[in-house]
Amino acid sequence: MHKKLNKKVALKIYEKEKIKDIQRKKSVRREIRLMKRLNHPNIATLYEAIETEEQVILVLEYVPGGSTHGFLKSKPHRRMAEDEARAIYRQLMNALQYLHSKCIAHRDIKLENVMLDERRQVKLIDFGFSTCIPNDQRIKIFCGTPSYMAPEIVGKTEFCGPPTDIYASGVLLYAFFCGQFPFKGQNDKDLYNKIMAGDLQVPDHVPPGPRGIIIRCM
Repeated sequence: MHKKLNKKVALKIYEKEKIKDIQRKKSVRREIRLMKRLNHPNIATLYEAIETEEQVILVLEYVPGGSTHGFLKSKPHRRMAEDEARAIYRQLMNALQYLHSKCIAHRDIKLENVMLDERRQVKLIDFGFSTCIPNDQRIKIFCGTPSYMAPEIVGKTEFCGPPTDIYASGVLLYAFFCGQFPFKGQNDKDLYNKIMAGDLQVPDHVPPGPRGIIIRCM
């Protein structure tokens, strides 16, 4: 409970003992710096960052409804109805459009990072992998969550940030309708080979509109 704000907040706590590495320190500082610049109804607000001798604490908007991962699990066959998927996906796209207009790539779009409040309003969280560089600047860094990684990431080639968010959003939309990921492997290497091959099969039960979006995104 935040006394000054008089509201519930969420705390994201980094133990300094675990972020001694220079790159980890930089990424935490970058996460705070980026989040301070953000002001959008579909992105969780960072109220303040507090540093103690042992911890760095991010004081964030509390989102009571859980993640889209939990929401999907509560559904029969782990599939959303089209109107539910449409409403959530539209809000996520609004958040991504806002981020990309500020040259920010999230780089870890996944079910667990798309939260829902009590009115089923989307709140995007976790900017730990995010970068702020020109949208057309290419970088070469291996990051994200395997099932959502774009071919250019798993292929370890140079890539621009925003298209990898769009690819991951296509994986997310596929999961909304199918309750599973488009590519599965026995291990990460097998999964990456399938992502690189890009043999995308969208099941027949997925309506034409979402099917087209999934194919275009991926």
